[in-house]
Amino acid sequence: MHPRFSIRPSRPEDVSEIVRVVNAAFEVERFFVDGERTTVDEVRGMLENGTFFLAEDGGPLAACVYLEIRPGDAYFGMLSVDPTRQGEGLGRLLVEAAEEQARAAGCEEMEIHVVDLRTELPPFYRRLGYVEVGTVPMEPDPKFKQPCQFIVMRKPLV
Repeated sequence: MHPRFSIRPSRPEDVSEIVRVVNAAFEVERFFVDGERTTVDEVRGMLENGTFFLAEDGGPLAACVYLEIRPGDAYFGMLSVDPTRQGEGLGRLLVEAAEEQARAAGCEEMEIHVVDLRTELPPFYRRLGYVEVGTVPMEPDPKFKQPCQFIVMRKPLV
């Protein structure tokens, strides 16, 4: 655990702060996506199938990650660190928290999907033990300025 940050599951009243942090963190995707990364309605919908874990230190929300427990495995996504807080180890901290929750739920493997245009991300996740296992197409969306797909990465949790 990071000495300055506490990790907790989200509550309904956290949705707007989650949206703020996700959209700020995903500004780097503007070269291939028009518009914001997520909305209040999308986050509320995601909370029907999973939860966000939040990293806090007494100030505004610093970082978050979405976790969905599935039969036998888990998925995490939208790992987001407020740009003013990047470089403090929060991404790693939240991935470890998500993995711990998934293990506690009996999951044997974790899966993530990384947009192939974000070439800096696979090396980050490889350092955390994830390996590429394939690709999946992205749903067509007029927000995308160029073709892209997801790289599927997995990590055993047992």
